[in-house]
Amino acid sequence: MFINFAKNGDYYAMKHLELGFVGFGLIGGSIARSLKKQNEDVSVHVYSRRKNPALDEGMAEGIIDSIWYEIDERFSTCDIIFLCAPVLKNTDYLSVLKPLLKPGCILTDVGSVKGNICKKAAELGLSRQFIGGHPMAGSEKTGFENSTDILLENAYYLLTPFEETPLENLSLLKELVAKTGANCVVLSPSEHDKITAAISHVPHIIAVSLVNMVRTSDNEEQNMKAFAAGGFKDITRIASSSPQMWQDICLANSESIDYFLSHFEKQIENAKEELTADELEQVEHVYSMYEYNSQLYQENKEYLEKSVLMQLNPNEIPTVMLNYQFKKDQADEELSNIDDRAGAIATIATILSVNGISIKNIGIIHNREYVDGVMKLELYKEDDEKKARELLIQNRYDIVDRD
Repeated sequence: MFINFAKNGDYYAMKHLELGFVGFGLIGGSIARSLKKQNEDVSVHVYSRRKNPALDEGMAEGIIDSIWYEIDERFSTCDIIFLCAPVLKNTDYLSVLKPLLKPGCILTDVGSVKGNICKKAAELGLSRQFIGGHPMAGSEKTGFENSTDILLENAYYLLTPFEETPLENLSLLKELVAKTGANCVVLSPSEHDKITAAISHVPHIIAVSLVNMVRTSDNEEQNMKAFAAGGFKDITRIASSSPQMWQDICLANSESIDYFLSHFEKQIENAKEELTADELEQVEHVYSMYEYNSQLYQENKEYLEKSVLMQLNPNEIPTVMLNYQFKKDQADEELSNIDDRAGAIATIATILSVNGISIKNIGIIHNREYVDGVMKLELYKEDDEKKARELLIQNRYDIVDRD
């Protein structure tokens, strides 16, 4: 059940929400899956330009209640409409949907650029109904068939309301976002676009550039491609994302992207100068550059891991977390993590108990940060945490580091 706020400040229960989706891919599908998983009383209506077998499967699963192949008066029944098409298409849909919106309907989007669509919404007189939205979650994979009910868990979901946005509309959308497990943050459109340019759009351009650099520099035997291992693949993974989506993003946020690309160019020029300095300066400069970057990485890594830990374990109970899936170490030897078999958890408990370590609580965490799942062991004493880690590592369990 959702709580909505009336104009006089009182609130009332809204027993049912009709949700419309214009476009229904990875993000829209994950929003719907998450809400349906929570058993929320919502109906999901999806507009699609063409037949899509994946959407038929969504109906069979009960995620989608109806599929519409026209944008027509049926959208007048919707309480909230999500624009989930590429960012430039979303802007075009504003004028198409405007005459169909019932009073109080919330119109929102999920695109990663806000300046252009918010400007268009204001021009159309939709500043009371439109609230920009951006779930900071995604994948190099696309389409409803790749959507999951945990994609948004612990992700930031950015909202960019207008000054004219009614409090009850913003409150309802924030509550709906919270139901997906995401963390809602309110920003201005300009602030949003600067942030996403720096941490998402420019990194994507860099990833594509690295792939193109290897492609155009490789020999006939394609040795570079053949030998590209984990590190290269990690930093270029996002280059395989939807070309249509990223074309629109670059065009819509070109000003902010240009600013940060210029800043990145300066960083590259500085690195080139340090590599071409005389030998003594070169050694000092290159070492200093990597030392600084290493420190910066560790600071960010610790910050992010502590943030996750605070969400998982706010009382700072001594905790050990083990991966729930098989992994291999650098020698390609299997680590005997938690097998899916009877007695696997009892084995762990026995290893600890015979060494005088008592378990306070056991839990399985399966969310966006830990897609394959981890086991969380809460212990009674801080000293037991270090001892338990050592014992489990000795027995070839894979420990998830948190600090």
